Amino acid sequence: MTTPLPFPLAEEPDAATTEAGRKLFATGAEFLKGVVAMDGLPPADRVEVCFAGRSNVGKSSLINALTGRKALARASNTPGRTQEINFFTLGATHYLVDLPGYGYANAPLAVVEKWQKLLKKYLSGRPTLRRAFVLIDARHGIKAVDDEIMRLLDSAAVTFQCVVTKSDKMHARDLDRVLAQVRTGLAGHPAAFPEIVLTSSETGDGIPTLRAIIAGMA
Repeated sequence: MTTPLPFPLAEEPDAATTEAGRKLFATGAEFLKGVVAMDGLPPADRVEVCFAGRSNVGKSSLINALTGRKALARASNTPGRTQEINFFTLGATHYLVDLPGYGYANAPLAVVEKWQKLLKKYLSGRPTLRRAFVLIDARHGIKAVDDEIMRLLDSAAVTFQCVVTKSDKMHARDLDRVLAQVRTGLAGHPAAFPEIVLTSSETGDGIPTLRAIIAGMA
């Protein structure tokens, strides 16, 4: 008998679930606002999911692939500089929330500290936040800065799911090695959802699965 892997890859949804995800994202996503303080948050009146990832992980590309909008989410030209929480409406039922890329190599310390305080307040004080998606680059696996955001999600008791990006950039053997490292890294986090989503914004792999997961939170 084969022992199941911890944190297996999410299976492709069935036809009905895939269609539910397609319909949700076909309703259209629009940029609502960028938030720099808690008093600027929109009303907590719908299902909310957020996307977190270090700079250059492909977060903007993933959001654009999910929504079918080539330039809905825009990547900053200078990693670590964009310090807003960007809210997008998805139809009348969901918010997609783009958290600033972390890593901070090019951000002043005062900016980093202000952002970290806002992030902690947002994660611990948003009642409609159903899940955070933590993006991990398939070429690099989990890094120390990723572990930091995961520990923050643990402490805020926010369920997070690992989304591996840029899977098309890796050969199968190398991808298996990175996935093993990711599984090991997730094992120590009580808030980690027990499935990984493998994606490529270039090829579209995993996009219907992620859409279906988000639609299932309605």
